[in-house]
Amino acid sequence: MNKILSWDQFFLGVAFICSKKSKDPNTKVGCCIIDTQKRIVATGYNGFPKNINDDELSWNNKGDWHKTKYPYVIHAETNAILFAKQNLKNFILYTTLFPCSNCAKLIIQSEIKKIVFLSDKYDKTEDNIAAKILFDKAKIKYQQKNYQFSFNVFEN
Repeated sequence: MNKILSWDQFFLGVAFICSKKSKDPNTKVGCCIIDTQKRIVATGYNGFPKNINDDELSWNNKGDWHKTKYPYVIHAETNAILFAKQNLKNFILYTTLFPCSNCAKLIIQSEIKKIVFLSDKYDKTEDNIAAKILFDKAKIKYQQKNYQFSFNVFEN
């Protein structure tokens, strides 16, 4: 008997597949935003801004700040919000990694009502605590799901 995917499994699966587009060797993040009718309105993954070659800047996560990825990478959530090009009020954001505080501010300003995520890799870090404070004060729900995804289906 074939098991039917739940909506959360389906949309987190889409976010997981989007994460595979990221060239970040350490943290690949994917995101999917859905409307109130369960339609995908935008996806995103973490990467450099448009018109910047992924191979021209460093993907390092250690060293002098301007020689790392941090000042250059746009997060998956931010990319998805920008790509949506529409009002996101009451929509749901699915992501493979709990959002940082900068993305949390954009999510709040976009009036997204809920975040569903896979990993809370940075739980209890200063930035993670700040993001959760922001979401709690803005009354935005967030929920972790413990699904495991495999990417073997596309490998040659």
